[in-house]
Amino acid sequence: QVQLVESGGGLVQTGGSVRLSCTASGHTFKIAAVGWFRQAPGKDREFLTSINWSGDTTVSENSVNGRFTISFDNAKNTGYLQMDSLKSEDTAVYYCATGPSVPGLRRGIVYYWGKGTLVTVSS
Repeated sequence: QVQLVESGGGLVQTGGSVRLSCTASGHTFKIAAVGWFRQAPGKDREFLTSINWSGDTTVSENSVNGRFTISFDNAKNTGYLQMDSLKSEDTAVYYCATGPSVPGLRRGIVYYWGKGTLVTVSS
C-alpha cells in the first residue's frame, strides 16, 4: 500500500503562483511514476502531468504546459507541482497519484490516489 497526502492548496490571486506537494508513505519502493490530476466543479477529473521516479521523464497536457512544472524528490518521497500564471479556470481540487509509468498515468492508469487539495484562483 502507498499513502499519498497533498498539501499547499488555498486561495491565490489570478496571475499568481502556488506549489503543491504530494508526500508518499508506505511501500514507496513500488512507486514508478507520480502524476497530478485535477477536478473542477461540475467537470470530470483530468490528467495534467506525470513524472517518473528518477525525474528524467515527464509529460504534460497542452493546457498546462509552460505554466505548471512537475518534479519529484525521491529522497523525500515527495512530488511537487509548481503552478504559475494561474487563471480562474485553474480552480479545482488537485490530486496526486501513482501509476505504472509516465504514459500510463496519462492514460488514466492509477494505482493510488491522494485525497486532494483545493486551489481557488480569484481576482
